[in-house]
Amino acid sequence: MLELASEQQQKREKTELVLSNVYNLPPIPKAMKEAMDLLNNPSTSATSLASIISKDQGLVTKILTIANSPLYGLQRKVTSIDFAVMVLGFTQLRNIISVLTMVESFKNKTDKHLDQKEFWLHSYLTGCAAKKIAEDFDFPNSGEAFIVGFLHDMGVSIIHKYFHTNFIEIHKMATEKGISFSEAEAEKLGLNHQQIGNFLAEKWNFPEILCDAILYHHNPSASNLNKTLPAIIHLADYMTHALQIGHSYWDKDLTLDESTLEVLRFRNHEEADSFIKSYEELFMHQANAVRYLS
Repeated sequence: MLELASEQQQKREKTELVLSNVYNLPPIPKAMKEAMDLLNNPSTSATSLASIISKDQGLVTKILTIANSPLYGLQRKVTSIDFAVMVLGFTQLRNIISVLTMVESFKNKTDKHLDQKEFWLHSYLTGCAAKKIAEDFDFPNSGEAFIVGFLHDMGVSIIHKYFHTNFIEIHKMATEKGISFSEAEAEKLGLNHQQIGNFLAEKWNFPEILCDAILYHHNPSASNLNKTLPAIIHLADYMTHALQIGHSYWDKDLTLDESTLEVLRFRNHEEADSFIKSYEELFMHQANAVRYLS
């Protein structure tokens, strides 16, 4: 037993060593970096921000896609970056561009083990749903829910990109042994994708509440910090499976953590099921936008 624990610890340390080097992400597109620099400067004007963003047509398209989604429920169609800056505000733009920056950094080629378009559809839908759930339950910062929802499975993408041989073996192990992918990840790497995502989020100085939500998005009841945000992310993640829209095969055995009902104050499973069903139209609309984000 001690020998097995020691072996797992060695695997964990080896994985963490590789992850420490992931801290230095590939360069992000110039327009994104310049936009983030401006957004972090309190004296930035809306005009100068719109001017920088407009230099990158791909970034423009992605921001307008999100701005025109049902998430924001705007009465008028957003057709320009100037208008997007005005209606979204700097905080929401910072959230959106932060997520898009991470998408660019982790982007990898699709192979038979992970379809990038499907992966980012799942991530995007989870982020969108998490934001709306946060608003529906009066969570104080729906922008944080959007970020964590979008990035909750970044550990999967990291394993695929930086531990590709292991990724293939994990896929085979989970399929042949009939165990969950998280269990296969832990057995192979000493860490599962939740722990890997949390490790990196801490390295990048994410707020503690966001790191915690990434770590416990499969089991919010285990969080000792604040169960509400992990519960929101967990429910959003579960929704993709319940509605069969943008669901991830990596979470094939995902079940609803019973504590989520209590934390979000559902009276019973029937009420939770009805709530999930009410999101179906949002998911269908958002799924049509993912081609601009993958």
